[in-house]
Amino acid sequence: MLSIYETKDGSKTLLNLELNETYHSRNGAICESLHVFVGAGLEDFIAKNHNLKNIAILEIGFGTGLNALLTLQKILDKHEIAIYYEALETYPLPYAQVKELEYLEQIADKRLAPYFEKMHQCEWNEEIYITTNFVLNKRRVSLLEFYTKSFFHIVYFDAFAPNVQPEMWHISSLEKVKNVMQKGGFLVTYCAKGQLRRDLQTLGFLVEKLPGPPGKREMTRAIL
Repeated sequence: MLSIYETKDGSKTLLNLELNETYHSRNGAICESLHVFVGAGLEDFIAKNHNLKNIAILEIGFGTGLNALLTLQKILDKHEIAIYYEALETYPLPYAQVKELEYLEQIADKRLAPYFEKMHQCEWNEEIYITTNFVLNKRRVSLLEFYTKSFFHIVYFDAFAPNVQPEMWHISSLEKVKNVMQKGGFLVTYCAKGQLRRDLQTLGFLVEKLPGPPGKREMTRAIL
């Protein structure tokens, strides 16, 4: 069962009552997404690879679609950049439930409403043009069963925490992600556990400790 949980930045997330786990940081859903995934992921990757105009992103855990929405907003006016966004989710949320989180009202960008609805209402397992420069492919599959012919520049690793979904953070799962990444690609996650960093280093990543979003001292970025 899911209930709405208001985080400390005023934005809302969903609380899984059975797991006592929220979909986003309790210190701020929107600020976490902007800091960890859009900032340390997309923005820093573009800054480092400014000549690359076609960027492929893999999200582990589509959830409410907030990361996808804020990613789209970031490149909405940058017509020279095209995003291919593949997202994994085993338990899709109905759009009516997502609307109750009022992300569109808090982000206050009127252009986003039809795009956000399309993200949630569009077919699964198909490449859908949300805009002319943003293609979404929602995959209704777990990471453990995931297969793709694509290679990704950025991975948003946004699964539930290791104590809730330990199998998602096992080195074998991380290796599966590594095998679909481009050389020089970024993996970004809110998680800062030492075991995660050691496993990523074992797999050949350059691991960086970065300042975390509000309420969290550190986050992790790994570069292949």
